[in-house]
Amino acid sequence: MERQAQAKAAVQSKLPIQIGYGVLYILLTVVAIFQIFPLLWLLLFSLKNNEEIFNLTPFALPGRLHWENYEKVWTQGHISAYFFNSVWMTVTSVAVTALFASFVTFAVTRMKWKLQSFVLGLFMVGLMIPVHSTLIPLFSLFTKTHLTDHPLSLILSYIAFNLPITIMIMLGFYYTLPREVEEAAIMDGCSVNRLFFSITLPMTASVISTAVIINMIYNWNEFIFVNTFISSDKYKTLTVGIQNFIGQYTTDWGAIGATLMISILPILLAFVLLSNRIVEGIAAGSVKG
Repeated sequence: MERQAQAKAAVQSKLPIQIGYGVLYILLTVVAIFQIFPLLWLLLFSLKNNEEIFNLTPFALPGRLHWENYEKVWTQGHISAYFFNSVWMTVTSVAVTALFASFVTFAVTRMKWKLQSFVLGLFMVGLMIPVHSTLIPLFSLFTKTHLTDHPLSLILSYIAFNLPITIMIMLGFYYTLPREVEEAAIMDGCSVNRLFFSITLPMTASVISTAVIINMIYNWNEFIFVNTFISSDKYKTLTVGIQNFIGQYTTDWGAIGATLMISILPILLAFVLLSNRIVEGIAAGSVKG
């Protein structure tokens, strides 16, 4: 009888917790549904023609699914070239940014040198510089160095503006890394270069994933630099390529919707693949010690 009473008391004590979790899951499900609505709306938008877009309700199905919108933007609208430009420019700038930020963070948190705090402060100052205030100086610089209408102008700009936030993300994580592993490797005769690439860098894979997805979202969706520095279709990216379907007298809204749908798929795919790493990086980097 006593055991039954204890079991009943345990069940009753857990009941409020279970109810709380149930309410939380319901709320999260509702939020997730509202988050999915814009994607569903964009998908339906991309499968309609102009007449259906303006005459039907946003979530109404068209009379016929206009998959030719995707074929049109991929072939006639040169979106395939813009898509390729977005991919390789984003991958290059993100990889270089993550590597350079890892170098800086390792040097700041693991080495002792005179200008350590000053250099870190310079990078943090970069967080306070508005993008728009740099357009004219950067355009003048790239004009003098013959880098206007060149992909390097975009890649260098992305790296420069993303380094401060990437370093800030990595700092908290690096402070939590156990120094005992690195000290043991040094005692065994490990060089600084091998220590970084073989031990420290693999241990920071989760925070690097977090930095990568943040950088990828910014670079993939960036519009101002592309529109300012790039003039030829050869190096344009998806964000600027959408303008091809906006004419003086008419706009192909279905084609614009198809282009937008194509542009968000890589971001969604990267987020799904790296979601676990992103959560680990944010959780580990949020607490020091």
